[in-house]
Amino acid sequence: MSRVRVAAVQAEPKWLNLSAGVEQTIEYIEAAEHGGAQLIAFPETFLPGFPWWMWLNSVDWGEEFLARYLANSLTAEGPELRAIAYAARRKGIHVSVGFAERAGREVFMSQALIGADGTISVVRKAEPTGLERTVFSTSDGGLLIRDTALGRVGVLGGADHLRADLRVRMHEQYEQIHIAAWPGFTVYYGEGKERGQEIDTAAAVRYAMDGKTYVIAPVAVVPVAGWEVVDARMPDRRLLRGGGGVSRIFGPGGLELATPLAEGQQGLIFADLDIRRSLHRVPGDRATSRVSSGRVARREPGRVVISESA
Repeated sequence: MSRVRVAAVQAEPKWLNLSAGVEQTIEYIEAAEHGGAQLIAFPETFLPGFPWWMWLNSVDWGEEFLARYLANSLTAEGPELRAIAYAARRKGIHVSVGFAERAGREVFMSQALIGADGTISVVRKAEPTGLERTVFSTSDGGLLIRDTALGRVGVLGGADHLRADLRVRMHEQYEQIHIAAWPGFTVYYGEGKERGQEIDTAAAVRYAMDGKTYVIAPVAVVPVAGWEVVDARMPDRRLLRGGGGVSRIFGPGGLELATPLAEGQQGLIFADLDIRRSLHRVPGDRATSRVSSGRVARREPGRVVISESA
């Protein structure tokens, strides 16, 4: 397949509301398929939203948020991820979605790559950033790269794109389509300028150029109002910036392939990729779709009941 139509999500998560978030995810899958997309990419930890309260240094309500975050996180084998996989199979579309993965009392920053046949592959982020580790656990990690009918597809979350060693490992796998999933660029007032929309977008452009690969960079919308709905008692809610960033799609040369939405606007952007422009070499044996962490892709999404309008 030489031509592939892809979609990147730019949307506000359904904060700490897992059932509503799954419904929203399925709606975007259906909208992407209606727009002709063969692959849709969601932001990092889109389910149930990135824990921005980490920047707001208040022990009084931080523990309460942590408990609610755990309760609204997904399990890798749970019905919520199977429902999303069922929607992908029903619509015949590949899906990349970032989610908070619950395992006992731990939470991991995980990415799922779901095939158009409902096959699910999951990998956990090995090294969350220092602040992220106040919520998320570290793991053995691994690379999430799969051979698909669309080409060779890989996924990384957020700040992993700033790790030179990890970028090299990914480039050695010769991706044709790379998903750079960002949680959003809203930050706490007073943070330095070393992180933000400009730096992270530049990282995605550099990844495209260095890897000679297409890059789909979905970003979450993170308005302050979203946090006011979650908990109006937040003592420092005024210190969160609104907006969240802009989703982008880049070609192997770093050129933009889709007109971005306005910052804060919700929706999908689409682009048509000529896979022949990306790398063709493939390392090692391509016969397996095993994630390098050792977790094997599952063929059947399981018995899930969702309405046709979901």
